[in-house]
Amino acid sequence: MEKKDIKTRADVFLLVSTFYEKVRRDALLGPFFNETIQDWEEHLERLTTFWESNLFLKTKYLGNPLKAHVEVDKKFNNTISQLHFGAWLHLWFQTIDDLFVGDYAENAKTRARKMSTFFYLHIYESRTSSNNKS
Repeated sequence: MEKKDIKTRADVFLLVSTFYEKVRRDALLGPFFNETIQDWEEHLERLTTFWESNLFLKTKYLGNPLKAHVEVDKKFNNTISQLHFGAWLHLWFQTIDDLFVGDYAENAKTRARKMSTFFYLHIYESRTSSNNKS
């Protein structure tokens, strides 16, 4: 298969769905997702819209991914760590490299790297603010 850049919603869906196939099989990450996501079809559509919005800046994503990640962390007794975000990034980069090449593909990596740091910091802050309220 000749690689091309990420250009359409269909490309984003291919990236997201291929990536989450890997995540669901991953021993470290799978339990978080498989025990949390009830409707994978709907979740993949939502994440496709999220990434389409991030990459092409044309679709408006309605949702609160920060809140969702904090809730998952709480559900799993505050066990999400930098290791999990590193594994997530590794699979994301691997999936992009397997399927795509180009500016949007590189941008998807850059945005994921920044997001993972931001999300992890937000999770950590929510733990400390919860502890301070106790």
